[in-house]
Amino acid sequence: MDIATLIGLIGAFAIVLMAMALGGSIAIFVNVPSLLIVLVGSIFVVLMKFTLGQFLGAAKIATKAFMFKIESPVELIQTVVELAESARKGGLLALEGSDIENGFLNNGVQLLVDGHEPDVVRSVLSNDMKLTEERHEWGGKIFTALGDVGPAMGMIGTLVGLVAMLSNMSDPKAIGPAMAVALLTTLYGAMFANMFALPIADKLKLRMVEEKRNKALMIDALLAIQAGQNPRVIESMLKTYLPGAAREEAAVE
Repeated sequence: MDIATLIGLIGAFAIVLMAMALGGSIAIFVNVPSLLIVLVGSIFVVLMKFTLGQFLGAAKIATKAFMFKIESPVELIQTVVELAESARKGGLLALEGSDIENGFLNNGVQLLVDGHEPDVVRSVLSNDMKLTEERHEWGGKIFTALGDVGPAMGMIGTLVGLVAMLSNMSDPKAIGPAMAVALLTTLYGAMFANMFALPIADKLKLRMVEEKRNKALMIDALLAIQAGQNPRVIESMLKTYLPGAAREEAAVE
């Protein structure tokens, strides 16, 4: 669970709702036509920009903004140095059956155990990394598109409300509801974009960078193990992936 994402999302909406409540009744800020224009309208517009598979896949990818636990580079370095020590003592076949939780690293170890050439190992793992990055990138693009379209749909709703208001100036009772649609769609569009869609897009980009860094680290580690390099040399090499203050934490006892 990513606490920062959850706290940020709940906190942002709580502050706005509190301001609404202090200013009067929250009920006056609820307008179903406005919600339909912004939320449903934005979804349909963005759906036109992507394939159905990409759009539906974005919902699954978005869960990584909330329910995603990535191993720290320090933990990965400790794991691969232990693997390097095992390979140095018993050869690459000694890695067979190793208890490795990380699926990417486990696949890489199997490639080493199967005796594939370094170029093949690098190619297979790099393609895996590239395709994962591509999927995350499309998810981020979809939420960025939702963030761009949301305010635009809010503006469309505002124009709809203004047209309805101006066409019924002779009926005072119709002015209020029409003005509510005009103003609330702009509010909903701004909230949807800046308090949900765009933050999720940015968090997905961060996840993509973190996962790409870890996979690049594992590829370098596996190739070094295959080349028979000293575990301490591998450890020193992999520490370059860490910020200066964190490098001492990667020391393996």
